Amino acid sequence: MAHTWIALLRGVNVGGTGKLPMADFRAALSAAGFGNVRSYIQSGNIILESERDREKVESRIKDILQDEFGLDRPVLLRSVTQLRTALADNPFPRAEADPKTLHIMFLTGDVSLDEEGLRALCDKGEEFSLHGDVFYLYTPNGYGRSKPAEKLDRFLKAGAVTARNLNSCMKILALVDK
Repeated sequence: MAHTWIALLRGVNVGGTGKLPMADFRAALSAAGFGNVRSYIQSGNIILESERDREKVESRIKDILQDEFGLDRPVLLRSVTQLRTALADNPFPRAEADPKTLHIMFLTGDVSLDEEGLRALCDKGEEFSLHGDVFYLYTPNGYGRSKPAEKLDRFLKAGAVTARNLNSCMKILALVDK
């Protein structure tokens, strides 16, 4: 039985680096045997189906990125249930009024957070919360102006991290439900 997976790629088509033609990438994934391959915007959000287990799907996607596109990028694979849970566990429901103010970071590996250090940077309603392998950063005045966002890598440690705003997560989930 095929499972639906959501692959969140880090550092793809952002700021002129990690260029990945999404149409070509979708075609390569389909050619590799993945089914119903779809993408949302250009920043590395892929939905696909496979009978393979998580590790094999992640590994195959990484191999395709490296072998066919020359990119060595983390692939954070999530099940539909995991994405639904991340959205349902949102500790900042007020962000739903402006879903670009909440950033959901998906993490792998050992995770540690210096809460005290990060909290000292929060200003003007900024808040954060760590729920297992999901980190939420609420930036009501904009991510680009946020000191916690700017210095986050000093306080949040994980094997790999990739972020999506709440709006993107909701749209990815809507594609799954089509």
